[in-house]
Amino acid sequence: MTIQNAELLEKIRQQFESAPYPNMPLELSPQGDANLLYANNFITPFYLRNQQVAKSPDLAILDVGCGTGYKTLILAAANPGAEILGIDLSAKSIQLAQERLRFHGFAAAQFQVLSLLDLDQLDRQFDYINCDEVLYLLPDLEQALKMLRSKLKPQGILRGNLHSLYQRYHYFRAQELFTALGLMQGNPQQPEIEIVLETMRELSDDVPLKQQTWSAKQAVEDPQDYVLMNYLFHGDQGYTIPDLFAALRDAELEFICMTNQRSWELARLFQNPQNLPSFWQENLPKLSLEEQLQLFELIAPIHRLLDFWVGQAHQTPAWKTPASWADPDWETARVTLHPQLQTPAIKTAITDAIRQQQQFDLSRYFTAAAPHQVRIMLSPYVLAGLLPLWDAPQQFPALLKRILKIYACDPITLKPTNPQRASQELRNTLINLEKYLYVLLTQKPK
Repeated sequence: MTIQNAELLEKIRQQFESAPYPNMPLELSPQGDANLLYANNFITPFYLRNQQVAKSPDLAILDVGCGTGYKTLILAAANPGAEILGIDLSAKSIQLAQERLRFHGFAAAQFQVLSLLDLDQLDRQFDYINCDEVLYLLPDLEQALKMLRSKLKPQGILRGNLHSLYQRYHYFRAQELFTALGLMQGNPQQPEIEIVLETMRELSDDVPLKQQTWSAKQAVEDPQDYVLMNYLFHGDQGYTIPDLFAALRDAELEFICMTNQRSWELARLFQNPQNLPSFWQENLPKLSLEEQLQLFELIAPIHRLLDFWVGQAHQTPAWKTPASWADPDWETARVTLHPQLQTPAIKTAITDAIRQQQQFDLSRYFTAAAPHQVRIMLSPYVLAGLLPLWDAPQQFPALLKRILKIYACDPITLKPTNPQRASQELRNTLINLEKYLYVLLTQKPK
């Protein structure tokens, strides 16, 4: 490591030592937040890559850059029974993380003061590595990814993210401004924070930098974190999709998908995604996922983070395609409810909807895998058929048998329900639910 890089890492350590992050109340719990748990549940990326439901009672998780432990707490809640190790270069942050996990009943979680670049000191590998809000601070992205890969089991999965160069460009300009003013020579303290706050408040409202970066609300709610994590952020760098994929190839890591993949769908940027201009209709299917993501960020750089899941190279099954469930063997198909939906509260709400013969908005509870405009409305008829999923995974024939038993005849004509039609309707429902990961289908296609 060069002297310059070592000095930068020391500044980053000092910044988080004096202002541990995230600054979340100790008693705050992620339980009940399905979206947070979904993105931190090992089952989610494992299924997206393998089309199988992971069964790992002895799951080993490494939380790199755990900070004050709130993300570690989310990992623990999302993966019951997992063995978790959190590391961070800030001793103060580690102390707070230990207190947080003990407070919430996860005393078995372990913590260690350790930098990502010193991972070779750990003599073990992990099923899941969470490296959230860390990589964009490091001077050598490829080196960091290679270090992480060395601690990943053969079928392990890594979650990482980078700051988007395009979305965050104006903050980088602001950082250059305050560097030029001498506010980032050392570890920014309260005087430097106050200078930034006063400067941004007093700039005219029509000044581009203020229009593009300033949030008066955030500056009032949490001025220290807001300034330090945006205007005076040591090491902060921006990346593009091509930068990300080049680094992954160099590190011999295999891209799985974005953690919020549905919100990166290129077609949704058009007024009518079902009727694209002829040029796009012809060429969009020919584009690789990397090319589609690159075009998305050029058109609509709305995501602060390039947030991704990757694994060791050559782990994606050869048979898996984006349309892998276009023609499955439904007779042996197994249907599993996503763990974040399998709660007593949701089951009770569904039972009430069935009894009251009301439609049920499943997306009220879980939207992470679907764009905000999408609503997953289920009829009482469908809900009654799927209710056993809240107790255990079900085979498709068992669900169909239940539906045919509940609705033995058409309520209007009183004619016997057509089994073929009922089967097709159930298939269509499950395919749509699987599209947004409300259910997991674990049968390879024919």
